[in-house]
Amino acid sequence: MKRKLRMGMVGGGLTSFIGPVHRKAAGIDGEIELVCGAFSIIPGESKETGEALYLNPDRVYETYQEMFEKEKSLPPDQRIDFVSVVTPNHVHFGPSQMALESGFHVLVEKPIAFSLAEAKTLEKTVNKTGLLLGLTHTYTGYPLVKEARKMVADGAFGKIRKIYVEYPQGWLSTLLEKTGNMQASWRTDPKQSGMGGAIGDIGTHAANLAEYITGLRITEICAMLNTVVKGRHLDDDSSMLLRFDNGASGVLMATQVAAGEENNLNIRVYGEKGGLEWKQEEPNTMILKWLDKPKEIIRAGQKYLSDEAKSFTRTPAGHPEGYLEAFANIYRSFSRALRDYKPGKKLNIAKYDFPDVADGVRGMNFVQTVVKSANSNRKWTTLK
Repeated sequence: MKRKLRMGMVGGGLTSFIGPVHRKAAGIDGEIELVCGAFSIIPGESKETGEALYLNPDRVYETYQEMFEKEKSLPPDQRIDFVSVVTPNHVHFGPSQMALESGFHVLVEKPIAFSLAEAKTLEKTVNKTGLLLGLTHTYTGYPLVKEARKMVADGAFGKIRKIYVEYPQGWLSTLLEKTGNMQASWRTDPKQSGMGGAIGDIGTHAANLAEYITGLRITEICAMLNTVVKGRHLDDDSSMLLRFDNGASGVLMATQVAAGEENNLNIRVYGEKGGLEWKQEEPNTMILKWLDKPKEIIRAGQKYLSDEAKSFTRTPAGHPEGYLEAFANIYRSFSRALRDYKPGKKLNIAKYDFPDVADGVRGMNFVQTVVKSANSNRKWTTLK
């Protein structure tokens, strides 16, 4: 395929936070071009967004239903190859399902859907159609996260014994949703966000990161959910104990009421011979800790890193590299898989290293299990 991939977008209008992030990330490598979109349910905003992005007015749609109907009627050399879904949680399933049924691949914001049932339906549709569905678990795209994953897989730390993963934010320390803040409004609304507040919004990132780096799977959860800010309708704080499938234990904390915190996702992993520590706010640095020798500090962009980390590094050592580049790494991995896609032939998604529909189902199952555990008097709840 000797051309740019053609992308459509659902959501991401002028008032959106995440839409522009996706558009910038998709464009970094010059592999993808945005050709159409249904950008907003607000009357007129989709058209205004299309004008601001210099899109053909005939391919700026008022609804995603209209977009898919008209796009699939275009000649193959004009229609989109895939759609990026960047709407609030409750509008993830509809566009993703219709895109797949219309023959288009999908890259969707996390969480994959509003409920576990919707996530499983998408998984069935992906299996039936053979099309690709990617999920933007952004933090898996950082070079040193790739390095951490490789070191664990290579046995550098021995058998993993303990995992601590934290995601503290402070932006919801007040009842921000009552001030007209759109991000706060939908993220704290059960009708738009789903059954999980902080645990669905950022807790899923923490759980995904722990499993991605270690290669382990969470099997049991003992959780506590809190709604700290009076008048809020979903959890804004959570703590839990974890058990993993190799016998390791863990602790996960996700809160949006840690006043003064920005986006301090961090993880510590300990094995028999040592461990690692990585923080998202300082993503180009990782600390290695050893049982029988001094600590080491490793940095992104250096020659001593693994080929896996190098292949996801975009800037020379010492140059800031972060959130947008991590997003772009997921888009690039997804686009490489899409270029290799052939109808009727199943791709080995692990080869391309991007979160897929199985990760999406697992994320929704995690949220459901945490809520179930928090509402139970039992010490442990199994994550099936």
